[in-house]
Amino acid sequence: MQNDKLVLVSGHFNVLHPGHLRLLRFAKECGSRLVVAVESDRVAGDAAHVLETLRLESVQSISWVDEAFLMDEPLSAVIERLRPDIVVKGKEHELRFNPELEALQKFGGKLIFSSGETVFSSLDLIRKEFREFDPSSISMPLEYQARHGIDAARLTELLKQFAKLKVCVVGDLIIDEYITCQPLGMSQEDPTIVVTPIDSTKFIGGAGIVAAHAAGLGASVQYFSVTGNDASREFALEKLKEIGVDARMLIDEGRPTTLKQRYRSKGKSMLRVSYLHQGAISVALQQRMLAELEQAMSEADLLVFSDFNYGCLPQPLVDQLVPIAKKNGVLLAADSQSSSQVGDIGRFKEMDLITPTEREARVSTRNGEDGLVILAEQLRREARAQNVLLKLGEEGVLIHARQGQSDDWLTDRIAALNSAPKDVAGAGDSLLIASAMALACGSNIWEAACLGSLAAAVQVGRVGNTPLRTEELVREML
Repeated sequence: MQNDKLVLVSGHFNVLHPGHLRLLRFAKECGSRLVVAVESDRVAGDAAHVLETLRLESVQSISWVDEAFLMDEPLSAVIERLRPDIVVKGKEHELRFNPELEALQKFGGKLIFSSGETVFSSLDLIRKEFREFDPSSISMPLEYQARHGIDAARLTELLKQFAKLKVCVVGDLIIDEYITCQPLGMSQEDPTIVVTPIDSTKFIGGAGIVAAHAAGLGASVQYFSVTGNDASREFALEKLKEIGVDARMLIDEGRPTTLKQRYRSKGKSMLRVSYLHQGAISVALQQRMLAELEQAMSEADLLVFSDFNYGCLPQPLVDQLVPIAKKNGVLLAADSQSSSQVGDIGRFKEMDLITPTEREARVSTRNGEDGLVILAEQLRREARAQNVLLKLGEEGVLIHARQGQSDDWLTDRIAALNSAPKDVAGAGDSLLIASAMALACGSNIWEAACLGSLAAAVQVGRVGNTPLRTEELVREML
């Protein structure tokens, strides 16, 4: 792609069909900005079978088109005024007279003929994967609710109280990029699958999406992290501001902002590529973050550690933050994800809530043999935690909860509430923040686990990390 070139396409565009989309996609690949001139009813004459306003709206809806306008003058006049670097026309015009050529030759523009590639993929259809959500696959845990006396009215009231919370989230920022590819086939040189990228969509991930979920659910949120000085940081700052998160992200010149790329085709992930640095942040950065968090916790209701083991939360920083939070009466929750690297949820001591996966719990306790209840109790004792939500993937979540002030512990389970998940990557983050916010609003652990499970079910029903909204959860309880 020539990143500094303006490309022009013109036509009637009565009914958009795959041929138009192929041509427009090809035209977009020829430059950085694609402008489409839609002939007005007057210029098109009898060739206009659809009103000009409707034809213009159709073209404007195409994701490759940067600008579209009604053309009510000769095309040569438009070319002389816009001075495009390239004009693209369909292959069928190549052997005909093309008046555009004379106008382009005056300033060195080019005329290119193409009908686009033979493989058709509409980005508008592809991107529906990230927007669409089918609530029909979600069901509430009615038997669980009956066992613990939980009704929809109580859960709805808790959700409304989220708007009163002041939440601090600290942890590693991740940018998740989904690169949608068109499969081309098998390489003839070696047994390698060959694809071509056709679209890229970025999301806030890691601890950033935990903060975004909290803001989407109505809370006042401050997010603390360390990033590189790069484009991914700027993307995160812009998106978090749009969501309503007050992002306090320190810059570490020695590391990139963590970027995880997922290459997908036909709704399936083929490959993941990660750009990251796993070393602990410097002592100087730890002290700066501690100072900012100490100030924030003087007014906070909830502090969430969202650890991905990329160095944002060294143990000395964690050990200093916990007593400060307790002194201010701040509820504490933690998650330490280690799906592809070593982590230790047990290093977050005296939390009100921890939400490890079974694997993370076994890594932390070095217990690979005992059953789930014994495992949860061992982890609870070693971490001195109040409540443990043990994430079991497609089997749901195991709740290991303290009853009253005595050493009396109860265990229950909520099955996975979404029977047809699209992308399970964000389930744990949703469970963590929704459950922790419920506890901060005065719920018991059974209510908190129910809301957390519902939040996870909503999140896995779509592709990519999109911030949760209160109305999405309320809708599932009606």
